[in-house]
Amino acid sequence: MALVPPLPAHQLFAFLVHIGLLLGAALMLGRLAQRLGTSAVVGELCAGVIFGPSLAGHLVPEDAAWLFVPRPDQQHMLDAVGQLGVLLLVGITGMSVDLGQIRRRGTTAVSVSAGGLLLSLATGVATGFALPATLAGQGADRTVFAWFLGVAMCVTALPVIAKTLLEMGLLHRDIGQRIVSSAVIDDAAGWLLLSVVSAMATTGVSAGRIATEVAVLAGVVVFTAVVGRPLAGAGISLAARSAQPGVSVATAVVVILLFSAATQALGLEAVLGAFLGGIAITAGRPGTARLLAPLRSFVMAVLAPVFFATVGLRMDLTALARPVVALTALVVLLVAVAGKFAGAYLGARAARLGHREALALGAGLNARGVIGIVIAMIGLRLGVLSVEMYTIVVLVAIVTSMMAPPILRHAGRRIQVTDEERHRERVLLGE
Repeated sequence: MALVPPLPAHQLFAFLVHIGLLLGAALMLGRLAQRLGTSAVVGELCAGVIFGPSLAGHLVPEDAAWLFVPRPDQQHMLDAVGQLGVLLLVGITGMSVDLGQIRRRGTTAVSVSAGGLLLSLATGVATGFALPATLAGQGADRTVFAWFLGVAMCVTALPVIAKTLLEMGLLHRDIGQRIVSSAVIDDAAGWLLLSVVSAMATTGVSAGRIATEVAVLAGVVVFTAVVGRPLAGAGISLAARSAQPGVSVATAVVVILLFSAATQALGLEAVLGAFLGGIAITAGRPGTARLLAPLRSFVMAVLAPVFFATVGLRMDLTALARPVVALTALVVLLVAVAGKFAGAYLGARAARLGHREALALGAGLNARGVIGIVIAMIGLRLGVLSVEMYTIVVLVAIVTSMMAPPILRHAGRRIQVTDEERHRERVLLGE
């Protein structure tokens, strides 16, 4: 077998320049976004937008374009780093899932989550069928496109909403706990639905094929609970005996990547495996989070900003200058907000929660954030979404994440603080 030649010097140089520029811009704009009272993700996406077709693609002369607009081979190298970042980011999301909390607050969480999922999924699928066919990927099946949009509309971003609640001092409140519990169920259901529609995109639409994919999906979940969780736990426990903290971090990365590879090989999305791998690592092991703090820091500070910047590289905001695209973006945003908000609100009221609590739940679960962006990226990669539709879905994820804090702040201010919540706050602060 012939040896593969090493990476040419000029390609390595271009790769290093692009990574350095993207990460530097993402960090600066991310901090600026936080100072302006919004999520760092917004600024990190803007870094990619600046270096992508929206801005640099039009303003930079051709002889300097290579510095800002990567060629296909260079883009693939950036994508590889971004893929590693998103898999570890989703794995960390899985690590933050508290299965015990879901069991304790199961009835209310299921009611709220089911309301938000079902109504937003239905309205999203209906919107997908109503949109112009030109917004789907070239040659994409119309049914797959509609279901993909429905999934993008029904998800909730657990990492974004958990961080928002923590920053606002609402995580210890009952309403914060209910939002997180419902978001966990939304997250899990979102990854499962994404795996099904992704399989539909690659293998075609048929009742038998969908049933097969659902059966494979169920098998993967059962395998994770019965076999994967004990094996991952044994690996982490063994690594924790080492005096070097890096051993536990490396072991966790191995688990997440192997789970990702397994689901990818089965025709499901790698992000589902990453999510299940994260759950398997920390399920029932509260001390694991402290061991893996260095991994969380590196992913959140380096790999995640690079991933969001690469997402921004593929956005073409100039497409919004076309009336049909701008109108579609407005319609999709309104449908996304109304479907999720109304569904979660009605689910909360069905669980006998008050108006203010239902309002806060609707606002919290409306944030698509990271999950919506990942779904948009996968839809573009599979050819289900056009660049214009990809841009619209990412914009919806950003706008809904920016809407959540002010509504939560308004609703939470009028919900009376209980003695149990005060005690929980003292525990959280270590007092």
